[in-house]
Amino acid sequence: APSAIPADALTASASGLDPDVSPEYAVWQAPRVAAARGLAPDAVHRLVEEHTRSALLGFIGQDHVNVLELNLALARLDSQ
Repeated sequence: APSAIPADALTASASGLDPDVSPEYAVWQAPRVAAARGLAPDAVHRLVEEHTRSALLGFIGQDHVNVLELNLALARLDSQ
């Protein structure tokens, strides 16, 4: 159902250079990422949780996951 898809999966930032996605979008992609990298889905979910940053002071902005940092952590996990 379209309502189950995170909004940022359907939109992009104006510049297209935004390094962050919502935690919901990262979790939504986790099974695909795990399969592509040959990792356990739980390991990818754990890394998403570890790389989720809260909104500033709990209310300024939104929770987010830095995709570059997450990809670097996934690469480190791949190399182990």
